[in-house]
Amino acid sequence: MNNMPAITGWNWLKQGTGLFRKQPAALTTLLFANILFSLLIGSVPLLGTLLAIVLIPSFSMAFMQACLMIENGERVTPVVLMTGFRKPVLAQLCKIGLIYLVVSVLLTLLARFAVDLDQLRQVVQPADPKQVPAVAGWEFVKMFALSALNASVLIALSFAAPLLYWQGMKPGKAIFYSFFAVLKSARVFIVMLLSWFGLLLAFTVVIQLIMGGSMFGRVLVMWLLFLFVLLLQCAMYAGYRQIFGKPVQAGAGRVNLEK
Repeated sequence: MNNMPAITGWNWLKQGTGLFRKQPAALTTLLFANILFSLLIGSVPLLGTLLAIVLIPSFSMAFMQACLMIENGERVTPVVLMTGFRKPVLAQLCKIGLIYLVVSVLLTLLARFAVDLDQLRQVVQPADPKQVPAVAGWEFVKMFALSALNASVLIALSFAAPLLYWQGMKPGKAIFYSFFAVLKSARVFIVMLLSWFGLLLAFTVVIQLIMGGSMFGRVLVMWLLFLFVLLLQCAMYAGYRQIFGKPVQAGAGRVNLEK
């Protein structure tokens, strides 16, 4: 975990884009399969939502494995979706998922105490569009801070699953190394996330200016969001690869991430 310049975050985003361009259809299919699977699990009464959170590490491993396969010149198939759901690794990944669940509960409780969610909901969806209730700017600042904290925690835990899966670490050790790897390279991740968000915002504004509020424009923005979620997943693989090294796996060709 050597010190890296902040611009490395931008390079990860470019490398992730390069990976995505190799097999965009396969990665898009994988994303929608993950979303569908998550929705099906979440629809189970009582425990569905909790189970979907616990399985986040298992879902994320599908993207990590897919990126590795693309780099190795292999064709990504829907079977890769089951990467994190096979025994005995599933039980270990679920232990990391329990940490996700605890963090999610704590952040939800913090949001309820720190922010007036009902008031913000009335602003976003007012009963009378002509009489939108006023909200103090401080409420939006707190909401932004909570969103940033939530994103930071998710990023800090994001390497735990691949460390467990590829390097055979125990859940606790994997979480420890993931957290401190991200903490040590915080400025790199900040640059990556700011670049990612800046590009997403710029493209969204362009679409809105061209399409206005049309249905087609809203569909394009939704597709753009899905695309950028995939780019972020691929960028996280590039980050893992540089910090912890490329996972050893046999493969045919090689893809140069620098292109």
